[in-house]
Amino acid sequence: MRQSFLRFVRTLHITRVLVRYRLDEVLYFLPLLKPYQAVLRLNPMTWLAPRPQGSFAERLREALETLGPTFIKLGQMLSTRRDLLPDYITQELAKLQDAVPPFPSNVARQIIEAALGKTLDGIFSRFDDQPAAAASIAQVHFGQLLDGREVAIKVRRPGLQWIIDQDLAILALLADLAERYSQEGRRLRVRAVVAEYAKIIRGELDLLREAANASQLRRNFAAEPELLYVPEIYWDYCASPVLVMERIYGIPIGQREALHDAGIDFDQLSRRAAEIFFRQVFRDAYFHADMHPGNIFIDPKNGRFIAVDFGIMGSLDDASQHYLAENMVAFFRRDYRRVAEAHVEAGWVPADTNVQDFETAIRAIAEPVFEKPLNEISVASLLLRLFQTTRAFHMQTQPQLLLLQKTLVNVEGIARDFNPALNIWEVATPLLTEWLSRQRGPQGWWSELKRYFPQWGLVLPEMPVLLHNILRQTQQGELPLVIRSNDIQGIRQELHSGLQKLTYSVGGTFIVVGLGIIAALEHRLDSPILHLPVWAWLIILPTALWAGTRWVRNIFVRRD
Repeated sequence: MRQSFLRFVRTLHITRVLVRYRLDEVLYFLPLLKPYQAVLRLNPMTWLAPRPQGSFAERLREALETLGPTFIKLGQMLSTRRDLLPDYITQELAKLQDAVPPFPSNVARQIIEAALGKTLDGIFSRFDDQPAAAASIAQVHFGQLLDGREVAIKVRRPGLQWIIDQDLAILALLADLAERYSQEGRRLRVRAVVAEYAKIIRGELDLLREAANASQLRRNFAAEPELLYVPEIYWDYCASPVLVMERIYGIPIGQREALHDAGIDFDQLSRRAAEIFFRQVFRDAYFHADMHPGNIFIDPKNGRFIAVDFGIMGSLDDASQHYLAENMVAFFRRDYRRVAEAHVEAGWVPADTNVQDFETAIRAIAEPVFEKPLNEISVASLLLRLFQTTRAFHMQTQPQLLLLQKTLVNVEGIARDFNPALNIWEVATPLLTEWLSRQRGPQGWWSELKRYFPQWGLVLPEMPVLLHNILRQTQQGELPLVIRSNDIQGIRQELHSGLQKLTYSVGGTFIVVGLGIIAALEHRLDSPILHLPVWAWLIILPTALWAGTRWVRNIFVRRD
């Protein structure tokens, strides 16, 4: 009950913000909410409130910033989805600022002490009350441990959990309505996108998970410290609302003049950005998915990248990783047939898609691009145009690729910013070719053998007995065929429910008809019906109803 009330209050607040910025019309594509539009127009506040200035895109950005962290993060994610939204909206959403006023340092102290079970004096020899940075999810203070190590202390904002829970519940409801009433909503798999987004933002709230993400990425690049450095996590001082990590010293990647003064090689910097991205995606299948300039620093001593803020990490399953590599390699070989086939094999487009028509459409978008020099080809733009074209072939949104697309846009932007002439494909090709050869060749087979050998060692001793039992049952005609499926179980449940309703309806009809007969003859209860007295019918009708119900249930409803 309390959750429902909180959700209702939050919904009213969201509605008020949408009305204030004249954005409530974005909800009226749902037939269910059409009456709501009329109600709002009858509200005098709608007439008296001053009309907000700016274009629709500007008002949308301002509304998202007003609504808080859930919607700011959602807008930032949508800013990379130019396959879904017009350019004028995505360009405005890219300006979303995640910087908010800091909360008081005494509140931060209380959160740290409550989470770690110690006083600050028992943990830090120095704690800077002035935050170094403040965002919608957390803020960062600098300090020093008792052993002298310099640290950065990240503290989650108080009171966020319930707001984000209500926002996510409301977004899930809107996604459900969108898929129910909109064919485009079903194609875009809005519910899956919202579910993926909910997983991401809940992960950001748990700073222990962020610490684990950082540790994993640090291990992945432990052998390549010249490419990417990840600060060390101090686990003894971490909890869900608090993260303590090594303090890093670097130049923000957006400060070009400072990087130039430090003697950083811009060409090497751009190549490293592309190489780091492709190594994360195709070697580790685990990548930093929030690589905007605010989270990237450059070590002035050796020019290596330093990453911070590991709340959003992306991962790819084996199938997505394989087909992504197949698509990219086939694109740059101009093997459009293979691109079309890979989309069908991956299940990204329906299985009945006409591959020849799909190939023709892909060729139409790719050939003009490849007439340019390779160093002018944007991989992110090429993939974007592909996604826009595949809408005509009912390509479903792949939530696991959303973060990848966003990260690729950020990384390619960073790389091209420092070297506009960079041929990003020249960096990617060796890594992709090496990865594909490892997956397909003897090295891939050997890796799979080592991966599954422990399981085979457990199963192989049982195989002779199991095989003997199957052959014996087959010979004797005793081999049972058992089919279990969630879909079949769902059909059975729906059938059972439908038959129950049918039974009750028929039974109710019998009763109503019986009562009608009795009512019609109440003044002649001694008159026979079909040569039987009324009292006999009062016994026959319920008995027949009971017997018929039992028969229907026994014939059509089988229980395990």
